Amino acid sequence: MTLATSFFDIALSIALVVLAIGQVLSMVRLVIGPTGGDRVLALDTMVINALGLVVVVGIHQGVGVYFEVALLVAMLGFVSTVALARFVLRGDIIE
Repeated sequence: MTLATSFFDIALSIALVVLAIGQVLSMVRLVIGPTGGDRVLALDTMVINALGLVVVVGIHQGVGVYFEVALLVAMLGFVSTVALARFVLRGDIIE
């Protein structure tokens, strides 16, 4: 194993741990967030952290399917964040 490969594995491990900690902290904000806006922002942050986790696992395993899953998570996360924000602000999603 070369030095660059070991550094890459260490960097992937650190990225995985940092993203997992961010996910847990976002879940805490989702539960204790005092306003609806805080909860929407925490949910959006959780989607971004999940996206990062999927990409890091895909890079680590070297499987290309994870990147397609990451695109689906990103699209669903965007739509769900917009829908939830509209619901919190207006009380309905579809006008």
